[in-house]
Amino acid sequence: MLRLRRAVWQSWRGFKTFSCSAVEVKNEPILGFKEGSQERKELLQALENLKGTTEEIPCVVGDEQVWTTDIRYQLSPFNHSHKVAKFCYADKELINKAILASVAARKEWDLKNVQDRAQILFKAADVISGPRRAEVLAKTMLGQGKTIIQAEIDAAAELIDFFRFNAKHAIELEAQQPLDAPGSTNTMLYRGLEGNVVLWKPSDTAMSASYAVYQILRECGMPPNIIQFLPADGPVFGDAITASEHLAGINFTGSVPTFKRLWKQVGENLDRYKNFPRIAGECGGKNFHFVHKSADVQSVVLGTIRSAFEYGGQKCSACSRMYVPDTLWPQIKQELLSVHKEIKVGDPVEDLNTFFSAVIDDKSFGRIKKWLDYAKASSNLKIIAGGNCSDQKGYFVEPTIIETKDPQDVIMKEVKIFDID
Repeated sequence: MLRLRRAVWQSWRGFKTFSCSAVEVKNEPILGFKEGSQERKELLQALENLKGTTEEIPCVVGDEQVWTTDIRYQLSPFNHSHKVAKFCYADKELINKAILASVAARKEWDLKNVQDRAQILFKAADVISGPRRAEVLAKTMLGQGKTIIQAEIDAAAELIDFFRFNAKHAIELEAQQPLDAPGSTNTMLYRGLEGNVVLWKPSDTAMSASYAVYQILRECGMPPNIIQFLPADGPVFGDAITASEHLAGINFTGSVPTFKRLWKQVGENLDRYKNFPRIAGECGGKNFHFVHKSADVQSVVLGTIRSAFEYGGQKCSACSRMYVPDTLWPQIKQELLSVHKEIKVGDPVEDLNTFFSAVIDDKSFGRIKKWLDYAKASSNLKIIAGGNCSDQKGYFVEPTIIETKDPQDVIMKEVKIFDID
């Protein structure tokens, strides 16, 4: 995601703050979707409305929907015969056009009162919390294979909290911002909320839900050219934005090699930029549980199963390895295998009680399969649960537990078992 930052010239004397009344917001409640509940009925209806349909998604620059000839598809992970979305890739020329359009719109957006900008996010949060919640959840479940609870805590509750609390904090930061001495400049943060313009490159595997959120932002008052919606090939997008003199920030989620590539490109192009770009990256992780001999076995087992296998372990925070004392391992192993037998794997739409669905796409499936094959062939490793996979209907991999006594085995250190491209 490209962000174009502003620098604000101040002419006030000394250090002062603006007056501003406090903004009160609360965390969004997580809905339970119990049998017969209104939220469950609305979600089931939204899922039914999307069943078997393919959403067509353009690139959007300003108010213009751009339909390119480079067509891609988002497939449902648990039923890859279902094309959830048909979307267009932007080329370098369109990306550069979007950059220039954003730069032209930045000044007017920057001059808008922060409360007015924040109000757009408050309104969008209310819309997602209410009338569009079921739609966003349904598109997340169908397009990303999330279970009902994973979609609810991520695509609804967390997103709503991000919108509300970041809007609140932006207002409060504006109130507390010290004003510089005459003749100096005050470099502001680079978020769109704070007067900057953004190029949003959504993930291919989250296209439908991303476009729904983009549309909601526009409907809630986000002006054209402030956020450009640009599906694109990663290297093409990266090359275009890092070559632009207007680049001021990159907010990235993805693999370590891709992030290194972007960082390197920014460094190589540093002399051409009007600012010093800020780069923030969230990459793959290798989270672990380190178990003490005094630990409660039941807590360890349940916490590890949830951390490792919710959303197929496809989170940077997911537990990928566990270190257990020899004296405790027999008991923990027995409990792990017992709970593992109860894990419900399947289609999260057909059965809302599903705990473990398919992995996100064929790339992820292929990468995991290679590691399973490695584990099966290694004398160092022993698969004690799971280990099988099939991509016949969807990209299904059994929740797998591997035992080893070698902490230096590559499987204990390799981040790329789950990584985001």
